[in-house]
Amino acid sequence: MKKFGYIRVSSKDQNEARQYEALISEEIDERDIFIDKQSGKNFERPQYQALKRCLRAGDVLFVHSLDRFGRNKDQILDEWKDITKNIKAHIVVLDMPLLDTRKYQDSLGSFVTDLVLQILSWVAQEEREKIRIRQAEGIAVARAKGKHLGRPKAIITPAFEKAYELWKDGEITAVEAMEKAGMAKATFYRKVKEYEGK
Repeated sequence: MKKFGYIRVSSKDQNEARQYEALISEEIDERDIFIDKQSGKNFERPQYQALKRCLRAGDVLFVHSLDRFGRNKDQILDEWKDITKNIKAHIVVLDMPLLDTRKYQDSLGSFVTDLVLQILSWVAQEEREKIRIRQAEGIAVARAKGKHLGRPKAIITPAFEKAYELWKDGEITAVEAMEKAGMAKATFYRKVKEYEGK
């Protein structure tokens, strides 16, 4: 039997320290902790897939909480079944002691685990849906107020105009003009079209 840990944070700037410490306290070797820094919308995550290739019958997979595992109810249930029934490894969800397949292996225990898993995976999916709705509502409100979303729009500045004139006169290259204007290639040429179209 070998212990593995899985950590997921939604983005590269989120800190996984809390999950990591919880797994280390279970005496899991650092090299057996797999970390993905991406959304939990599906299980196409490189470290998660690498972890699954390492799991063998009798091994134990620890996760801090069910939503770190994933956020799609049907996919969570499918993955749970694949690991516990096909691979025959165990799963332990640290913040939900009822979700420990090592403890509840009789029919009543399995029923309780399945029931709790169904409820919690539904909650995780509902939370993901609420986040998506809140984001959409926030974007709609911002647009209604005339706010620009995304990167700030590049504008034609005096620096651009000067760089453009030097470039057109053949005194500098296009790359030098882009540097002087402080613009990426695509933005520079887009602004050239706009400037020439005036």
